[in-house]
Amino acid sequence: MFAEQIAKFGIAPRTIHRNLPVGALVDMAVSQSEGAVTSTGALSVRTGKYTGRSPDDRYIVYDDLTQDTVDWGKINHPFPEDKFDRLLAKMKGFVTGKNLFAFDGFVGADPGNRLAIRVINDRAWQSLFARQLFVGPSAGELRSHKPDFTIMCINDFESIPKEDGTNSDVFIILNLSRGIVLIGGTSYAGEMKKSMFSTMNFVLPSRGVFPMHCSANMGRGGDTALFFGLSGTGKTTLSTDPDRMLIGDDEHGWSDRGIFNFEGGCYAKCIHLSREAEPEIWNAIRSGAVLENVVIDSRTLRPDFDDGKLTENTRVAYPLDHIPGAVTPSIGGNPKTIIFLTADAMGVLPPVSRLTEMGAMYHFMSGYTSKLAGTERGIKEPKATFSECFGAPFMPRHAAVYAGMLGERIKRYGAKTYFINTGWSGGPYGAGSRIKIRHSRAMVTAALSGALDAVPYRHDDLFNIDVPIECPGVPADVLNPRMTWPDRDSYDQAAERLAQMFVRNFTKFGGVSPQVLASGPRPSQDV
Repeated sequence: MFAEQIAKFGIAPRTIHRNLPVGALVDMAVSQSEGAVTSTGALSVRTGKYTGRSPDDRYIVYDDLTQDTVDWGKINHPFPEDKFDRLLAKMKGFVTGKNLFAFDGFVGADPGNRLAIRVINDRAWQSLFARQLFVGPSAGELRSHKPDFTIMCINDFESIPKEDGTNSDVFIILNLSRGIVLIGGTSYAGEMKKSMFSTMNFVLPSRGVFPMHCSANMGRGGDTALFFGLSGTGKTTLSTDPDRMLIGDDEHGWSDRGIFNFEGGCYAKCIHLSREAEPEIWNAIRSGAVLENVVIDSRTLRPDFDDGKLTENTRVAYPLDHIPGAVTPSIGGNPKTIIFLTADAMGVLPPVSRLTEMGAMYHFMSGYTSKLAGTERGIKEPKATFSECFGAPFMPRHAAVYAGMLGERIKRYGAKTYFINTGWSGGPYGAGSRIKIRHSRAMVTAALSGALDAVPYRHDDLFNIDVPIECPGVPADVLNPRMTWPDRDSYDQAAERLAQMFVRNFTKFGGVSPQVLASGPRPSQDV
């Protein structure tokens, strides 16, 4: 059945290794000089000149299905059907007679809302990545596997921009009608996982399922929580909690039955990783894990997580079962708590605040954060940005579609929503310092335990949010960012600028209710 499917797809490799076990993939990666095994047992690889995503090289095929359903513009670039067909034919010809790897599995832990996928690679380590990041099949599921989507990720194949209609020699093209994703010219493995995340974000709303760029965990009593945020804001770190059970660290769906993970593994940032601050992630870096672009000592083979000379976006991929007590299957009930994470590089947002239902809608649509170094090509230092739904690079549909689904669920299930800033305090990036992880953890713990329900609040008139005056485990002065700045006038000016940025950004959304508009920041000067 598998051989027939490969022939029907139209490729003729010399060999194609299907769903090899972890040990075999590691051995092949080492023997083919793709990487080396470190002192931790993890496989270390380098992704070459591209160590982050390439958003300007990501496309969606423009056709009858997508022309009126995709939010075309700066994020979602259209690609002609005929050029897709020509590029696909060229890729098929390129792999003729080559050794390839295939992973057959799923995106989505919920059997009723998952997609069957096939990932075809020309690197053993990337097949290992796919095996660890996506949901693996049972023996019976593997025998009868028929993919809904096929990812063809061929690192050695580059496009010719003038001939193929791409922006550069790198391309990530989603054909949502035909169930094919093409990736070439880049070895950054995150493109595979994010291409399928984008696909789920298109497919699920039509099924009445809310797709989310968030991590999730579960308390010992079964209560679930969501953590929204872009890369580097702390989704993986703060959801990986020794006192709670991890459901997933990045991508989830919310159906009428509850939440479910899209993935079978985690993809954590490694820069400045420490055993003390993040013990679960530290201990997950063992045999079967894949380290990307982490500097390795040539003599001891020990990873140096503080060395960012290759990239600030160092990563590790590992299966969920590397985290003790992870929920299996990774499914949970309807969330009681929702946390929006931001890394404010301007250093003016309070580290924790409580949002109303309308405020949650406003800040979800705004998606304010800072892009951190290395997560995308060209980002060298934190840069303030607004990313709708805390995941605009991966959201094919209009932000209002996802925001409407969030608002409906908050209202139906009564989830409490908090805004937590894991960014800078005492000044902006370059002058202030990053908020301590232990303080962020204490804020999250207080939100999840209900401790923040019992403390006094003050209303921040500028940002129009309620800020706790006390929080267990956090010094009182940390909770008021203005008090951490040496120059209070400079804080006031920076805070005013950010409030104005919020207002200007929100003008792009039409048809928003007056209640949502009234829940945003209120700068003193008209914008």
